[in-house]
Amino acid sequence: MQTIFIILSCIVLLSILIPFIKHTHWSVRVFDYPRFQKLIFLILVEVLFIFVDKNYITISLFSLLIIAGIYLISVIIPYTPLGKKMIDEVKLEPNEKSLDILVYNVLQDNNKYQNLVDLIKKRNPDVIFLLETNRAWMNNITEATKKYEYKIEVPLENTYGLLFYSKLPIKYQEINYLIDKEIPSIIADIEYNNKIVRLYGLHPTPPVPQENEESAERDAEILMIGKQAKEYGEACIVFGDLNDVAWSRTTRLFLKTSKMLDPRRGRGMFNTFHAHHWFLRWPLDHFFLSSQFRLIDMIRELNIGSDHFPILIKAVIRCDDTSGELDLDEEEKIEVEEKIKEGKSK
Repeated sequence: MQTIFIILSCIVLLSILIPFIKHTHWSVRVFDYPRFQKLIFLILVEVLFIFVDKNYITISLFSLLIIAGIYLISVIIPYTPLGKKMIDEVKLEPNEKSLDILVYNVLQDNNKYQNLVDLIKKRNPDVIFLLETNRAWMNNITEATKKYEYKIEVPLENTYGLLFYSKLPIKYQEINYLIDKEIPSIIADIEYNNKIVRLYGLHPTPPVPQENEESAERDAEILMIGKQAKEYGEACIVFGDLNDVAWSRTTRLFLKTSKMLDPRRGRGMFNTFHAHHWFLRWPLDHFFLSSQFRLIDMIRELNIGSDHFPILIKAVIRCDDTSGELDLDEEEKIEVEEKIKEGKSK
């Protein structure tokens, strides 16, 4: 039992230390994802301590596990109701209409089209953003999307197709290929409540062997969008499958660079992947809102066939409130530029 305790302690401690390595290889970055799972594993290993001989090695390891556990809890707590909210939650006034946005990575090979049609009819969102969409997906959901007058459709067979539908007028739009000529992202200015809201939709590559062995391109695209949102300076929302978790260093740098706010903070993880494996879940699909917005509701929908859960947000524009914004220091500014430069060079 003592040998098992020592081995497992070393494994869990190593898994917690690896994310501190500033390297973009997938074998390092994959350890960013399962923070909650690491905490559960760590607690189980700590329980084993009860049954082992108490000596210098086991006591030292147990002490390190306690410190590591405190660290993991500090990372997780902001994404629970115990954490501080970045965005206030409000009720709609009688004269207000919420901006409802649905995001869903459909999983290109998934053919449960009707499930999505039914969800769109049920929620009736103002904006729909669909990822991993090819022409088959575009054609098989027209029953639900035909009522959306405004659209940006980029169906692709490489699992990076995008479909964007809006009931609200699109006043300006772009289709960009910021890092890779086969990976699109979009910008759409929509008219909401007599105001213009800029929407950024993206789906960068994940750092996994079958997709991209490095996270550099993903990190660069996320941070480039963050800089664009900051430079825009007006009401905007960034959303999509970012293939990164809410607590990663890149996401924190994005929040500081963009001055945007994460509605998960102080509410919950709203894990959107993996829909079929309950113990291997983390938040990959995101909404980030500028400081003009207040949250009405955020809903993780039921599993309707993909490996991702759909996620929906209801928000409303009020007066500007910058109290939740995070600041970027000089060292972090340099890091952001280095990450963007590295991603572009890949």
